[in-house]
Parts: sequence; structure tokens; C-alpha cells
Amino acid sequence: MQIQKSFQHEKSTLFLVSTPIGNLSDMTPRAVETLKSVALIASEDTRVTKKLCNHFEISTPLMSYHEHNKYQKTEVILAQLEQGNNVALVSDAGMPLISDPGDQLVEHAISQGYAVVPIPGANAVLTALIASGLTPQPFLFYGFLERQKSKRKAQLVTLEKTPATLIFYESPHRLKETLMAILEVFGDRRVVVARELTKIFEEFLRGTVTELLDYLTEVKGEVVLLVAGYDGNPEVDQWWEGLSLQAHVDHYIAEGMKTTVAIKQVAADLGLARQEVYKAYHHD
Repeated sequence: MQIQKSFQHEKSTLFLVSTPIGNLSDMTPRAVETLKSVALIASEDTRVTKKLCNHFEISTPLMSYHEHNKYQKTEVILAQLEQGNNVALVSDAGMPLISDPGDQLVEHAISQGYAVVPIPGANAVLTALIASGLTPQPFLFYGFLERQKSKRKAQLVTLEKTPATLIFYESPHRLKETLMAILEVFGDRRVVVARELTKIFEEFLRGTVTELLDYLTEVKGEVVLLVAGYDGNPEVDQWWEGLSLQAHVDHYIAEGMKTTVAIKQVAADLGLARQEVYKAYHHD
């Protein structure tokens, strides 16, 4: 067990600083103060962060920290912390670690006894959710779906009976393809597309999947996609009734799941232990 008293900590600190998702006025005074006070800012794209720093007159040195150099730069940041220097991690927009690198860095910093302090601020997921008109809780933020069609469909199959509002990030040029995949697996549910949040062209499109598919042409800007949760009765709506366990697993495999994932899903469907389903399927 570890107890962190964030502001009574003797060692150096890793700050996770939220930045605006569009509107610079959403930068908090605390975020500005923190970025000015640390010895180093680790940023996803130094060019983007440099513009932010220039706007708020922040002269702290910048270092790139992204998906392709995160292992190497984690060691650099830990070395800074070891020397007693505070470091801030920022993403291009929003909260660090949310569909962005940083989780490994946080894990290592915590394991080595450094304080990890969040500086809250703008976040596209919650910004989209509260204005969506869909049930705000429970919700499940999934991040980006797989690009490959079969893998994406397999992911959606596992989410089909989730009662929570589902939230995805999606690129604008793949949005229609993703909506068609959702229509195929979920049916014609209520969905919301939140686009260009906090910016001058902010837009919310609310309707059914088919309504949005009929309306959408070319989509531009950052997109958050929200889907209403499953509202059926899982006690009644059990499509697998009458299927053998073997056929149940094979159904998911035919949908594109790997065998291990299909077995895990069948175990969840039936309320069984995964190992029990594994042994029965493989006749162990």
C-alpha cells in the first residue's frame, strides 16, 4: 500500500497538466502557474505546446514525449525527478494519458516514490457527454476502435449489451464507416457526434445512426462519438439460448474474435469462469 500526500511530499513531483481542447480561455491559472514552475515540460508535440507556452508567456524548457520515444524519454524524466526537479507532462489537448502516452511514466514514477499530481482542466470526453442528451452515467469511454474491419466488429460485439453510454474517439474520415459498423452490430441506436468542441465551429449532431448517416457528407475536425447504451432486458434477450457451448464460442469466432477473446465473452454471457469455458471448448 502507498499513501501520497500530494502537498506534503519530500521528493520531486510529476505534474499531469490539462491543456485546452480548442479554446485557450479554458487554460486554468493553476495550469499556467504549474508549467511556469517546473524544470521541464514533456509534451506530445513540442510545436503545439510551444504555441501554448508563448501565449501564456511560459519559458520552461520543452522535451518531446510521444508514442515513438516514450520508453527512452521516460528514463530522462525519471532522471530529472531523481535530481530533485519537478516535471510536467502535457498532451496536445486535454488531459494527459487519455488516449495519449504517459501511463508507463506514471507507473514508474509512483513505483519510485515520486508524487504524481493531476492538474485538472478541459477534457473532450466529459465535455461531449454532459451536452449529448444521452444518459450521463454510467458511461464507458473506450477510446479509438480498431481500424481493421473485422477487429472493429469484434470489439463492437463485446460492447453490444453494455447498458452504459459508450464514448469513442474517431477520426473524421472514418466516422461514417464506424457508424455503419455500429448500425450492423447494435442496430439503429441513438448516437451523438460532437465535433470541434469549444472551438468556433463546435457542433452537436444528435439522432439515430441512420439519420446521421443520411445527413453526413464530409466531416472535418476533432470528433467524439457517443452511443446510447443497451436498453434491452439481458435476462430475456439471450440469443445464445439453445446453443451448445461449442457453437456459442464459434459464433463469436465467426464474428472476428480471437478464440481466447471469444471464450472470455462466452464466460461473461453465461456467468461462468473463463477457465471452465476454455476446458469445455478444448475438451480438456
